Amino acid sequence: MVAGATFLLLIAGALVTSNDAGLSVPDWPTSFGSFVKMPPMVGGILYEHGHRMLAEFIGVLTIVLAVWTWRADNRGWMKGLGVAALGTVIVQGVLGGITVLKFLPPAVSTAHAAVGQTFFCIAVAIALFTGPHWVEEQPRTAFDSSRPSLIMLTQLSILSLYVQLILGGLFRHHGLSWWPHALHAAVVAMLLTWTAVRALSLYAEIEAVRGPAIVMLSLMVAQLCLGFAAFITRVLWGRDAAQPELPMVVSTVAHVAVGALLLATTVVLAIQVWRHVPVAISETVRKRPQRAVAA
Repeated sequence: MVAGATFLLLIAGALVTSNDAGLSVPDWPTSFGSFVKMPPMVGGILYEHGHRMLAEFIGVLTIVLAVWTWRADNRGWMKGLGVAALGTVIVQGVLGGITVLKFLPPAVSTAHAAVGQTFFCIAVAIALFTGPHWVEEQPRTAFDSSRPSLIMLTQLSILSLYVQLILGGLFRHHGLSWWPHALHAAVVAMLLTWTAVRALSLYAEIEAVRGPAIVMLSLMVAQLCLGFAAFITRVLWGRDAAQPELPMVVSTVAHVAVGALLLATTVVLAIQVWRHVPVAISETVRKRPQRAVAA
């Protein structure tokens, strides 16, 4: 539930940015000076205040999740993950407030987006770790002797996606040109394709690895298409537009949403590879040369 609600929050945040509604509610943590009074939900206020309301709801859900994890789950690392989720959502809220109070600085707005997707990945991981397949199944393993290892490829894929997330955030918030984001998209595509092909060619018999690899590859293709559409509608068609037009808003929001799903899927793939495809460790026994002993 938390993961699904967070995905909706990411879409709501993308709607705020794409509609240039970030300062429609000019104060924080209040809205037009009140914590409880509902402002008129029109224009940009609908996007900005709606985003805040959904964020507050997810904050409450995260508190419940952290308490439940701490009390009901016997795994110590799961308790820590619940606390990490709570800490991340607090940081996310503070960054959102600073974004408003400092009039949308690109670095802070980009950090707000990156932390939001990090929280989404944590929520997805918690859903995975508490699901019946993780708790009840006996993991099928296959040792990985390739170089670089599949787990390293998944980690590099996650890192490249975070770099792409930051570059894209800086571009959307007018802190960077479009070309670094577009150039790095080629790097991401090559790395994710390498990772997916390795997973599917060597470990297709392991369902927990095969499924996320296929989804990751499919989302990557969709993301490239949406990125091209966002470039056409925002950079070429919408460069001189007085206000955001519907094609630009739709393509940009879809691009952000699929990007979040792609990052979360890659995290899931990394987790499943860590569980099912451990790196083979070869032990080399070095024998010391024996010295001749005089009779």
